[in-house]
Amino acid sequence: MSEPKTLLQLAGAPMHPSPWEQAALVIIDAQNEYTTGLLPLTGVTAAVAETRKLLDTARAKGTPVIHVVHVGKPGGAFNPEGPGGQIVPEVTPKDGETIVRKGLPNAFAGTDLVDKLKATGRKELIIAGFMTHMCVSATARAALDHGYRATVVADACATRDLPDPLGGVIKAEQLHRAALTELADRFSVIAKNASAWG
Repeated sequence: MSEPKTLLQLAGAPMHPSPWEQAALVIIDAQNEYTTGLLPLTGVTAAVAETRKLLDTARAKGTPVIHVVHVGKPGGAFNPEGPGGQIVPEVTPKDGETIVRKGLPNAFAGTDLVDKLKATGRKELIIAGFMTHMCVSATARAALDHGYRATVVADACATRDLPDPLGGVIKAEQLHRAALTELADRFSVIAKNASAWG
């Protein structure tokens, strides 16, 4: 039996990470809700640190940076007026960096993300953020629909344990790996971490 291949491999698609000179860095929901709030994630501290490395590289190379922020309802998760809704200090936006506010998992849905990306002139995305199986996955999938080639950075994403609908619990590490595997089949190149660019 032959080794399995992704649809991207079968199509002969490029498998290298998106070049910084051709991409925009999109950081999804790097907010306190996931670090010190209602939805703590497994491995989030390391993922935030890896996201910071990507952010530092983007800034050094002049790569456009877009911070996506989930906006919840007052009093609930991601309360825009409360601490949980704020961007984690490690990746605080600098002047001139774009902030896109969303209310759904897909960062393209009901937002001006497409317009902001068009303004950069870039057709590739480097994606980091939270949660791997939810907003990262939804956004990477939608990026294909909008004509963008995406790279998701595995170590700059994280998720949490979930109840298995067929019984038991799916641990965060398994869910993270499965979500990345699904994306790698058709929607995104997966880079392990910032060192993937050398």
